[in-house]
Amino acid sequence: MKIVVASKNPVKLNAVQLGFSTYYSKIEVEGVSVASGVSDQPKSDEETLLGAENRVRSACSDSKAADFWVGIEGGLCSKQGKLEAFAWIVISSGEKTGRARTTTFQLPVKVAELIEQGYELGHANDILFKQENSKQKTGAVGLLTNNKINRTALYKQAVELALVPFLNPDLY
Repeated sequence: MKIVVASKNPVKLNAVQLGFSTYYSKIEVEGVSVASGVSDQPKSDEETLLGAENRVRSACSDSKAADFWVGIEGGLCSKQGKLEAFAWIVISSGEKTGRARTTTFQLPVKVAELIEQGYELGHANDILFKQENSKQKTGAVGLLTNNKINRTALYKQAVELALVPFLNPDLY
C-alpha cells in the first residue's frame, strides 16, 4: 500500500507511518512538498482544515500512483482569550475522505505574544525554548510536556481516527 503525505516533515511522515501501521501491514510512505494554500500560520479551525484539504488535493494531483493521500495542517485558534494549538488530518483514497482533528492544548502567554507579533508557532517556540527547528522534532506539545507527548504522538491518533471511514466502508 502506497501512502503519499503532503509534506516532507519527518514528524508528519512518522505519524502517518505509525497511524497506518495500526491497521495495515506492508505500507510505503512517501513525502511530497506541496503548498497549503493558506497562511503560513493558520489561525482558525476552518483555515487549518482547508490547508489540510488543499494539501491532499495537491498531493493527489502531483502523485497519482498511490492508495492514499494525507494532508496534515497545524493551526491555532483563540478560545476565551487563550491561544490553543491543534492540527487537522485529511486522508483521501480518491473516492472517499476521512478527517480527524488532534486534541487541543493551550499555549503559553509568551508564545501567544510572539505569534501576535507575526511569528509562526514553530519559530515562536524556537525563540522561547532556545531550540532550532522544533516543528520538525517534538513541536510545541513536546516542549511543553517534557516530551511525554510529542508531535508525532499527537498526530498519530488523529491519523488513526481519520482512517475510520476506510475501516467501516459500509457506514460511510
